[in-house]
Amino acid sequence: MKKLILLAIALCLVFAWGCAKKVQTEPEVVVVEEKEIIVEEEVVVDPMQVYKAEYDSLPATHTVTKGECLWWISEYKHVYNDPFMWPLIYKANRDKISNPDMIYPGQQFDVPRYGFDMEDVKASRKEAGAPWKALEPGQDAMIPAEMRAALGFSF
Repeated sequence: MKKLILLAIALCLVFAWGCAKKVQTEPEVVVVEEKEIIVEEEVVVDPMQVYKAEYDSLPATHTVTKGECLWWISEYKHVYNDPFMWPLIYKANRDKISNPDMIYPGQQFDVPRYGFDMEDVKASRKEAGAPWKALEPGQDAMIPAEMRAALGFSF
């Protein structure tokens, strides 16, 4: 047993001494070939333009399914992502909706994307019951890019 322990210690010393000692070799010569490098112009992407493109790709209509209400429809991420904006849908579809509390499966509503300003949004949020301190839409609301920029939200 003592012999095995001594042998293990000896091997550890040999390996430690061998690893610690580095052999100096001749410096490595690196040959660099000259190549023609073509640098492409970096395309700067404007976050506002990206948001506009995403906003414009959102659906402009919504077909009601069983159990939905205007509150839920306006809360969908692909609609407004803000439940307090349901009066915008109601006002745009008054010819199809006689009572905002009574909508039916199969009805197809227009989702206005443009044609409203910040005052319209504030009035809609107030009508929907938003707290008076929070009449402006939140940062995650899907609103036109210009309105988002005016509110100081990032893109």
